[in-house]
Amino acid sequence: MQRYIDNNLLSGISWAVMVGRDLVDVNCVGWADKEAQTPLRTDHIFRVFSNTKLITSCAVLLLFEEGKLRLDDGIEKFIPQLGNRKVLRPGASSLDDTEPAKSSITIRQLLSHSSGLSYGFFDPGTAIYKALNERGVHNPMTTLADMVDVLAGLPLIYQPGTSWEYSLATDVLGRLVEVISGQSFDKFIQARILGPLGMVDTGFVVPEKDQGRLVAYYAGADPMEPMKPGLTRTDNSPFPGAYLRPIARLSGGGGLVSTLPDMVTLIRSLLPGGPTLLKPETIALMLTNQLPEDQWIRFAMMGEQPGKAFTLAGGLILTPSAFDHPDATGELYWGGVAGTQWWISPKRNVAGVMMAQRQMAFVHPFSFEFKRLAYEAVKQNAEVVA
Repeated sequence: MQRYIDNNLLSGISWAVMVGRDLVDVNCVGWADKEAQTPLRTDHIFRVFSNTKLITSCAVLLLFEEGKLRLDDGIEKFIPQLGNRKVLRPGASSLDDTEPAKSSITIRQLLSHSSGLSYGFFDPGTAIYKALNERGVHNPMTTLADMVDVLAGLPLIYQPGTSWEYSLATDVLGRLVEVISGQSFDKFIQARILGPLGMVDTGFVVPEKDQGRLVAYYAGADPMEPMKPGLTRTDNSPFPGAYLRPIARLSGGGGLVSTLPDMVTLIRSLLPGGPTLLKPETIALMLTNQLPEDQWIRFAMMGEQPGKAFTLAGGLILTPSAFDHPDATGELYWGGVAGTQWWISPKRNVAGVMMAQRQMAFVHPFSFEFKRLAYEAVKQNAEVVA
């Protein structure tokens, strides 16, 4: 990984690899602040963006275990304004070109991003992209309840359950947790996940006393050429002062900060061989594909990814691609747009966490290379021990 630092592609990266629940490798290379030459340490705080989704999914599944919801409940049972949806017709160029939804959005579909919702990030030029952004769906000064009201006035982009689209679904789930629990989303996850697990540096805001530990955030030289050298500091992304003061939006899809030790603690709590956050049968469900056969995840910038499906908590590798290690079959994984990532491989009994802070680093070559190297190192070590 030092090569990526030396070539000015990353400012720094930290990681941890586990075999079973045992840490077998922990390391940091590069800088927490490149300009100030502050070496990266394991206690530095990262914007984890979509790593937040794992915590939100766990929150929903805790309520599921308590019988407070069923996975195939229609969302209107809890959030009435999200019922009776309209759906854009295929090829629609206007928000008025709709047909009635054939079924309700279910909680299972929200967890697996097959609900028909969109994000307004990845589909520029479309009518729904324009509407979501014009109506302020991502406005950090509005609440999750406000966000739901915006979504209630807009059509879905496909019939629920018929496709996959990365979306605001996980933020809707954050609001669902609030409605069912009667608590704000931050208080619920603090009481039920962060507090019990001892994740002391994870939250929606970095306390003033800890702001010196927040890692600098960078953009690459060219989003379309990830291996082009060059980093530009962009701490005021996604908005000025982000994570330094409380805001109204408690984004279940991407609002948390965390540290490497905290993320290791979370991942370890989902592994067998010790106390787990969720019941073993719930964790087994988390590792199960929720999409129809031959339906794959897709991003506008990368297209469809054959062999990669989605569970209740992240992506699932059914068939490794040329970028993956051959042993990655069955791997549960996901990460944040700035390069914080996690994965769990039941087949190889290995799990890992990577932490970086570069825009669009979730799909950067370093992340694929790191996992391939980690798989290979664990495999070689096992062969030597045997």
